Amino acid sequence: MYAPPVQRLITELSRLPGVGGRTAQRLAFHLLRASDEEALALADAIREVKQRIGLCEVCFNLADGPRCRICSDERRDPELICVVEEPSDVISIERTHEFRGGYHVLGGALSPIDGIDPEDLKISELYARVETGGVSEVVIATNPTTTGEATALHIADGLRSRVPELSVTRLASGLPVGADLEYADELTLGRALSGRRTV
Repeated sequence: MYAPPVQRLITELSRLPGVGGRTAQRLAFHLLRASDEEALALADAIREVKQRIGLCEVCFNLADGPRCRICSDERRDPELICVVEEPSDVISIERTHEFRGGYHVLGGALSPIDGIDPEDLKISELYARVETGGVSEVVIATNPTTTGEATALHIADGLRSRVPELSVTRLASGLPVGADLEYADELTLGRALSGRRTV
């Protein structure tokens, strides 16, 4: 239907998450209408990010050197580690301005159905970081999904068996601010009740 280069562009764009065939087609035609400078700037940005960005040698967050900017920041509390599934989760937590420790990015969540086992994630690296000492608390901030919960339980058990004195905590979950109780599902309301605190 289209010239082979255009069809290839549509095919590659449609592989992006959340981009279907029609959206890929619209994006491809937008790029064709764009000036050479705009289109090549996008191509250069993609090339540069693939060439320069890797994983931090400490926490496995995205980095453009051996260490990410968080691990390089001496103002961060080295005794506190927050465990997340993906680099995008680090950004979400950083936006709160409430956490001043370091991170550990697992690279996903346990999912035996999808063939993701503990060896496929950065779990052994987390254990090694904690076993070297100097860590007083690990906050497990995996997603509140079935796979996230399974990952959190697996990591908590592993940490407690290796370093019994370590404080292992989990992010609280429950009602969002501004929510009405009548619209909350049973699981969310149950979590809010079990995670209640003194006021």
